[in-house]
Amino acid sequence: MTVFLLLVLITVSEATIGVFVKLTGDAIPIQTLNFYALSFAAAFLALAIPRATGRPLRFPRGNLKDTIIIGALIAAQISVFNYAMTLVPIANAVVFWSVAPFFVFIFSALFLGEPAKKSYVLIFGLALVGIVLARPLAGGDWFGNLVALSTGAIYAAMVTWMRHEGREETGNDIFWSMAVAAILLSPALVLAGPGDVGRHVAYPALGVSLPVMLWAACLGIVSTGFAYFGISLVLKQINANVYSLVDIIVSPVVAASLGFLVFGEVPARGMIMGGGLLLFSGFWLTREMSRGKENAAAHPCQCA
Repeated sequence: MTVFLLLVLITVSEATIGVFVKLTGDAIPIQTLNFYALSFAAAFLALAIPRATGRPLRFPRGNLKDTIIIGALIAAQISVFNYAMTLVPIANAVVFWSVAPFFVFIFSALFLGEPAKKSYVLIFGLALVGIVLARPLAGGDWFGNLVALSTGAIYAAMVTWMRHEGREETGNDIFWSMAVAAILLSPALVLAGPGDVGRHVAYPALGVSLPVMLWAACLGIVSTGFAYFGISLVLKQINANVYSLVDIIVSPVVAASLGFLVFGEVPARGMIMGGGLLLFSGFWLTREMSRGKENAAAHPCQCA
């Protein structure tokens, strides 16, 4: 499989999150749906990783603390993002999630001591203009928009922690972190209930009736398990910064397009203009931050 094809598949799989969440409707509480999704994702990874690597899964004895922390952050990020999908159109959720690079920069400056460049001031200014144009606090979607914004902060916290620890998620680590995330969300079965997992939903356009649990499985296997597994594979062949630059622009656009095609969701004009500016500024910031790392690698410090 070529890198380009793998990137396309990863982008599409990530973009289907909102579709599968919305297709489940009210049949399964969102807290329980998140547990099902992570369980399916962990099961997929348990089968796919040994098959792809030719090695059995190894218990992460040497980095158990990191695995648990990253698992907790995965559980939080996926839960909050999926919850946002139940509150607002898909375009809103993915656009406001795209502020993640700005939180990465802030957390890196605060906790990793990474200096800011002067160009960041202009980029932040563009991002603020984009947020103003998108009007996250206007109308009835204000709460869901804020939830989506918080998702970017949680994701950035996970990225910052991994950079602090010098971690890269290998296939083996991804499975264990995903399993931890599923375990942490398992109380939802009692607190929110298992949901109407046996319900079938009719789709007249297709002429079929499908079980709602199918969408929970797709959310876990396609949108979550395959996406994380595919990322671990593609990062072995291309630079992580290159992947981030592609992902931050393409995935939100594909997700918003699916929202329009499947559910007829049409973003407001301000959301389109502001979202476009946010995506561009996020792309620019990610490029600027990665350029600094490339320069540092090209000119290592000559220290005694």
